Amino acid sequence: MKKVAMIVGLAAALGCHNAEAAEWTWKSDIRYRYQSDLTDIPTTSGEHSRNRQRIRARLGVYPWINEELTGGIQLSTAGAGTETTSRNETLDDQFLPDPIYLNECFINFHPMALHGEVNFILGKRDVANTLIVENDLVWDSDLTFEGVTAQYGKDVDGKKKSGWSAVAGYYMLNEMDQKGDPTKLEKDAYVIVGQAAYSGEASDLTYQIGAGYYDYMNFDVKNKSVAATQATTAPFTYTAATSAKYSPEYDYTGKDFNILEIFGSIGGQLTEKLPWKIAGQYAVNTAQTSTNPNIDEKKVHSYLAGIKIGNAKSVGDWSLGTDYVKIERDALTILTDSDRNGGSATDLKGFKVSGAYHLVQDMTVGATYFNFSKIGDDTTRHTFMLDTVIKF
Repeated sequence: MKKVAMIVGLAAALGCHNAEAAEWTWKSDIRYRYQSDLTDIPTTSGEHSRNRQRIRARLGVYPWINEELTGGIQLSTAGAGTETTSRNETLDDQFLPDPIYLNECFINFHPMALHGEVNFILGKRDVANTLIVENDLVWDSDLTFEGVTAQYGKDVDGKKKSGWSAVAGYYMLNEMDQKGDPTKLEKDAYVIVGQAAYSGEASDLTYQIGAGYYDYMNFDVKNKSVAATQATTAPFTYTAATSAKYSPEYDYTGKDFNILEIFGSIGGQLTEKLPWKIAGQYAVNTAQTSTNPNIDEKKVHSYLAGIKIGNAKSVGDWSLGTDYVKIERDALTILTDSDRNGGSATDLKGFKVSGAYHLVQDMTVGATYFNFSKIGDDTTRHTFMLDTVIKF
């Protein structure tokens, strides 16, 4: 009865008013993680470690309403709800109940007048199903983008098709409420996205090559952990209008981000059940340093190179992969992967090694090791994760 009641409620929220209007698809997963973080400081003796038990749970429903309209709602854990790039809940509060958040909520309109080839998405949706994503150099895999998206070359579930694909999007970052004060400038922060890619096959190989441009507007922001106030002394500088403490905190005063990304991959089969893939990403912040005095033009580049063998999709299958990453201080924003270097977003270099094994139907176990340090610093941060994941 509870599931029926939930379906009825979600149907009403999505505008479905009759039994034949929607075909429901449920997608859910639960992850249990042991995580150990160790900081190796050459000048200091002793261990500097943190060990945690963490969970992530996501429950989503994605109705096919008709041939031109689909949608989705997903609920998720997210700890205190202040870390944009994580949906983990750390087990540490004497068995208190944990909060659940709205992680996805979107409408997908794909008009038959355009032969269903174009998706217009309104709302909040997972980054991998919104953009063309090769790896996590620029965007953390837990992000859910909020705004308006137009897609070509992706199906209604967000999976990329062969051939050409393109994405254009407008996504809100901070909404600035000036409360009617004419002496203050209202400057909402947002990011404009444009991407294009081509994927195909040559002989026994598959490949993809593409590029993206991400223009941050009015993101000349300093985030604080207290209720923020609006600055009036500098027209292009203000404080984030929120009482939330973002993790990690950031100060982008005197900075701008116009990020150009180039990405590509090539892959094939070692055996019938053992695929391989090599991927690379390069991103550079092209913002003008002449009008952004706090950007160092020598620190605006970032790189990722990775290789993966296997995919662990079926029982008995396994995967093993490694990435090398270098992100200079002013190359990217805090929306890049959050697991590197103790949560520091940029000014880092190092590598990740990960593996997974499909133990039983719909259940995988895996391990990941991060070895990262700040650029120009001997302090190394080691992070080790053990994951058990079920999907249903």
